[in-house]
Amino acid sequence: MDIEVKKNYPVKNLTSFKIGGAVDKLYFPKTQQEFIYLLKTLHNPIVVGSWSNVLISSDGIRGNVISTANLDKIEVKGTKIFADCGVKGPRLSQIALEHSLSGFEFMIGFPGSIGGNIYMNASAHAQSISDFLVSVCVFDMNKKEVFNLEKKALDFAYRTSILQKMPYILLSAEFELKKVDKFQIESLIKRNLEFRKTHQPTLSMPNAGSVFKNPENDSAGRLLDKVDAKTFHIGGAKVWENHANFVVNAGEATSSDVIELMFKMYSAVKDKYTIKLCPEIRFLGEKTQREEDICNIMYNQK
Repeated sequence: MDIEVKKNYPVKNLTSFKIGGAVDKLYFPKTQQEFIYLLKTLHNPIVVGSWSNVLISSDGIRGNVISTANLDKIEVKGTKIFADCGVKGPRLSQIALEHSLSGFEFMIGFPGSIGGNIYMNASAHAQSISDFLVSVCVFDMNKKEVFNLEKKALDFAYRTSILQKMPYILLSAEFELKKVDKFQIESLIKRNLEFRKTHQPTLSMPNAGSVFKNPENDSAGRLLDKVDAKTFHIGGAKVWENHANFVVNAGEATSSDVIELMFKMYSAVKDKYTIKLCPEIRFLGEKTQREEDICNIMYNQK
């Protein structure tokens, strides 16, 4: 197949963090057929969507990476929407608005793709992507097969789904939304955008979204506030002054700067409250020994 591939490709400017080294081989499938072919034939590929909820190693990624950026087809049939895994959340939100369909207003400010949003069961403003999901089409990396899963089989919970536990790669998804007056949808979208402007850093301040998941019945931001995390900074990375659960790249930050800062935040909360915060940001790529040690503590919690 004539699939676009870039070798030894620097991905720093593709990421919302503006951090990352070069990828050995980066593939850009344009169709589901090409995507499935790559999943069947490449050795242990990493799949990325919009590079928005990840920290890419400054030493890059060895091996094969597949970008779903060009897998962006959307089809609307009545109150149903069918979307490829690479569709961006804000675009899907706008398409739903155009058809007077409610349920995707919360995604208007999300830089992530549908694949990533379903993988982590993205949610905000009392809406969740799992609320309106009917089924997904996935590829099983072990069996090398394509099959459908109904919503109930996806084991959705706060910031998790079966995609994090099984060797499944999302190909596409089917949603069922609600027909609502377009003015109501527009009003909710505007409120969500306004909230995002005041409570989260814009992408002009490179970041990867919330750093840690909220512990049960608590808020990671509240706990981090209590340990004065807003004063923390390491190298080119710092905690955002307006919300303690965001790390921004304040100037040429490296993956080591960010992971060290995350560990400082994690340790401060653990020492004061004996609560182990769980990272929401995924670390991808080569690790130094220090990065490996930190990740083993923060990501491999029992």
